[in-house]
This record gives sequence, structure tokens and C-alpha cells, in this order.
Amino acid sequence: MDNIRIAVNGVSYNEAAEIYKPYADPFTGPITHLAPWNFAVLATLMFVVTSLSLFENFTVMLATYKFKQLRQPLNYIIVNLSVADFLVSLTGGTISFLTNAKGYFFLGNWACVLEGFAVTYFGIVALWSLAVLSFERFFVICRPLGNVRLRGKHAALGLLFVWTFSFIWTIPPVFGWCSYTVSKIGTTCEPNWYSNNISNHTYIITFFVTCFIMPLGVIIYCYGKLLQKLRKVSHGRLGNAKKPDRQVTRMVVVMIVAFMVGWTPYAAFSIIVTACPTIYLDPRLAAAPAFFSKTAAVYNPVIYVFMNKQFRKCLIQLFTGKPAPENMNATSERLGMTGEKGHNAFMYGKQPDHPDCLYLLIFI
Repeated sequence: MDNIRIAVNGVSYNEAAEIYKPYADPFTGPITHLAPWNFAVLATLMFVVTSLSLFENFTVMLATYKFKQLRQPLNYIIVNLSVADFLVSLTGGTISFLTNAKGYFFLGNWACVLEGFAVTYFGIVALWSLAVLSFERFFVICRPLGNVRLRGKHAALGLLFVWTFSFIWTIPPVFGWCSYTVSKIGTTCEPNWYSNNISNHTYIITFFVTCFIMPLGVIIYCYGKLLQKLRKVSHGRLGNAKKPDRQVTRMVVVMIVAFMVGWTPYAAFSIIVTACPTIYLDPRLAAAPAFFSKTAAVYNPVIYVFMNKQFRKCLIQLFTGKPAPENMNATSERLGMTGEKGHNAFMYGKQPDHPDCLYLLIFI
């Protein structure tokens, strides 16, 4: 223990330097200069977010189990997204609630590494699931490979890619390329953004490119191509289909904005502190992006599942015991007439034979 000399009334004393450190050991006690109410607020937030996420995503998995019609190739990635979000909340959300309720990471270093890896791994699985989902919609509607159809084996390969690729880029910190460590606020664990080590910097930059830039690029490219396709259909064959075109555009914008809102703050934070590891940030401000990214597990099911016509019908039947009305999602009377055809094309990998169906493939 380092000692320093201080003078009181002209007399010198040796004092332990540790008493002047603003941070306590996060495994033995809370940050000393933060009031307990800060941790109580975070614990409440994590309880609400975790409870909602677990309920929503479990409901999706239960509905898929009970209704055979949901177990189709183009639903695989949607269910996979719910599984990943459920696991994020079950591991990271639960641990974060407990540690914030206690005020520090009382579970020890092993649990810190477990939480850091699990949250990062399952979070990136969810992130890449969104990218694969956009690619599958692009594949079915725009037919980049001609008559090649999306089948079960293709969907399974997509899932294998998501889990394997995410594992490749989240396991290195466990074995020494960077590390998982306690965050500045002392109640969550994450990759060590603050390291001055060049090797760690290379990992952070690689992680940023492969787990944020690449999936974002896939999402923007695929949904951009979808909008181009829909505009061609609108102008070429459906001259009066401006309203559906606007609705699809809004839906695509919601999907991209949701991605950006959930993950951009966390990605920006990681790059900033990696570039300037000595920068001072209030622990509450430094913790905000990580906590905010966990909220994606709540709104992902709303956007990608509950707005899906077939899932919505099955969920209504699951909770009420009564079949949902057939016309519950008809955009208009004309589109409603072709809606089931478009729905089957999207859900079962069949290519739509009528251009009206293209509008419905984004929604269902």
C-alpha cells in the first residue's frame, strides 16, 4: 500500500493513499461518492425492463411452441431474436438488478466475466438477427438469386451464422484479447473500453466494425433495396398505391431508427473511451449507454413480432382462446383480398405472384 505524507499543524503524518481514491473495490463495496438512491433507480429500471422483456419474449417462444403454423423457415430468425433477447434479460438483466439493488458487484469476478460475456454475446446475436431478418426479407421480395427460394435449410444456416459469428467476436476477452471488467459505476460488467493497451484497442475496433458497422450496413442496404422495389411496383402497376408505399416506408424507417437508438449510444461510447481512455466521465453517464442498450430486448418483440400478422393472430388466440378476426390487418379492402396470398408468400418462402403482395411482406 502506497503512503503519502501530509502535514497537520506542522506535524507530518503518513496516510494511506487509498483513502483518497474516489472508487472503492467494486467487488467489496459501492462507489463512495454516489448516493444510494442512484443504485435504487437503476435497480428499479432493470427490474421493469427485465420483467417486460422476459414476459414478451417468453410469450413469443410459447406461441411458437403451441402453434405449428409459426414454425416456418421465415419465422426462425424472429424466434431466434426473441431467444437472444430473453437470454440477455435472464443473464444480464437479472444480475444487473441484483447488483444495483446491493449497490456493488457483490457476486465476484467470475460472475463479472460471465455477465460481461453473456450480455455481449447474446446482445450481438440479437443484433445480427436483425440484420439476417432484413436480408431474408430482401431475399424473398427482391429475388437476388432468381428462382432460388428461402427454405428451412437456408434459414438454419442463417441461425448458425449468427450464433457462430457472434461467438467468434465475443469470446476473445475471456481468453486475454481485451477483457471483461466492471464498468465505471461498479454494478455491471462489459469489455474493457478504458485500456491503454494497443492489443486491446485492436479488439475494440474490430468488435465495433464486425458487430455494429457490418449489421447496420446490411440492414440499410437490404431495406433500401426493398423500398426501391416497392416504388417500382407502385409506379409501374399500382399507380394508386401511394398510401401503402408510405406505410411501408414508415415501417422501414422505424426498424432502422430502432436499431440506431438501441445501439448507437453504446457503440459511440465504446469508440470515444477507446480513443481517449483517460477521459473523465461521470459513472452514471458512462453507464447510461449499456443500460439503454438493454431496453432493445423490450421493443424488439413489439416491432418485429407483435406487428407480424400471423404472430399477432396466434397471440390473440393464445390469450383469449378465440381465433383473431381475419380482417384485422387489412390495409385496405383491395389489399385485404390479396393479403393472405402475400402472407403465405412471406411465411412459407413462396414468391408472390401479384405485386400487391409485396406491400404486405414488410408488415407480416
